[in-house]
Amino acid sequence: MTNVGHRFDPTILREYDIRGIIDETLHVPDAHAIGRSFGTMLLESGGKTVAVGRDGRLSSPSLEAALVEGLTSVGVDVVRVGLGPTPMLYFAAFTLPVDAGIMVTGSHNPPTHNGFKMVLCKKPFFGEDIQRLGRAAAEGKFARGKGAVSEKSVMADYVARILKDYDGGDRQLTVAWDAGNGAGGEAMKLITAKLPGKHILLNEVIDGHFPAHHPDPSELKNLVQLQEVVAKERCDFGIAFDGDADRIGIIDGKGRVLWGDQFMVLMARDIVRNQPGATIIADVKASQVFFDEVARMGGTPLMWRTGHSLIKSKMAETGAPLAGEMSGHIFYADRYYGYDDALYAAVRVLGIVARGDKSLADFRDSLPTVVNTPELRFPCADDRKFAVVDEVKARLEKIGAEISSIDGVRVKTKDGWWLLRSSNTQAVLVARAEAHDEAGLERLKALLSEQLLASGVTPPKF
Repeated sequence: MTNVGHRFDPTILREYDIRGIIDETLHVPDAHAIGRSFGTMLLESGGKTVAVGRDGRLSSPSLEAALVEGLTSVGVDVVRVGLGPTPMLYFAAFTLPVDAGIMVTGSHNPPTHNGFKMVLCKKPFFGEDIQRLGRAAAEGKFARGKGAVSEKSVMADYVARILKDYDGGDRQLTVAWDAGNGAGGEAMKLITAKLPGKHILLNEVIDGHFPAHHPDPSELKNLVQLQEVVAKERCDFGIAFDGDADRIGIIDGKGRVLWGDQFMVLMARDIVRNQPGATIIADVKASQVFFDEVARMGGTPLMWRTGHSLIKSKMAETGAPLAGEMSGHIFYADRYYGYDDALYAAVRVLGIVARGDKSLADFRDSLPTVVNTPELRFPCADDRKFAVVDEVKARLEKIGAEISSIDGVRVKTKDGWWLLRSSNTQAVLVARAEAHDEAGLERLKALLSEQLLASGVTPPKF
């Protein structure tokens, strides 16, 4: 063992991954130390081999190289799977003879950001695991050895596995796909080439500058180009991906956004039809409509904490065949591996619509009507964001409000509900409100704003 310690900026050790700003909070030597720490922990658990992938960000090649060097320096063997989406790395971790996987990716964050998502023994590596990694790095008690490095392209196998579950027959749909110049572009191109129908591809070239728009489909401004193409080409619907293709966005043929909790109802119906009583999980930001609809169709709805690692763990614990988040992380364990894969989710949605006799717009129109805000994200310092939520919770408990504290504070009133939670990946607070009518929504927004102001936080622009 060597004993030269390494200290990370504490803000990069997040709840379910490692994430920071290049050359500010995250540096190339950090990647090397992550390799050494993770590799030592892997060896201690009886493992030996790690699959490593990277996204298309400008900083990813140097971080990936340092990570690999760190892993091999402790005696771990590395299989480099190269450039591609995060779910392709997960696929490698589940199907190759490896014990773990690490993806170098900044996901949906700005081009100046990057990070690491990790899998150990086919389970997410998060929470206390990441804190333990930080402590191990600081102590510097790294193993020593000389691991081997090999390269293995899994792209063709990954694409073939996704296409295997397309079940829409030969019906010809017209669909627009927007990769946002993110890491899913090449896989998207290969998948759509083998699907029936007409497929219009946008921003499929992987480019870490993200020249067309930011790769985050949870923000309306990033869907404008897709909406324009859907209208112009009279598409049945449109699909968008985030920077590493583990999150999906969907718009219908009328150009309207279907949020995660809306298209998950479509997915859930398809599952529950074949598995009555199945547990379907959504995060705390999801509409009450989602939970009510799953119960009405004969499923078992379960509300859980936001965070891809947290959802995956709960899914494994409950045996749920489907889970998802408002942000567009969708997890299929039905016929698949249970990790979040937006390309796979897209193909499943395509199959559902192609098999059905109604359009995606018809489906959206069939959902009960409520009025709500989108997911609101607004600045709050990393060292303050969790405290603000705790303060709000304490004040609400004092006045006897009806709250759920599964993840942040979800407050129920006669008008509907509002939510406040802290992001685990950015220096922001996240809020959402939903009511039966506009007047009720205004009252909920006023309550939320009142609580934020009481903690010295400027409310978001609703």
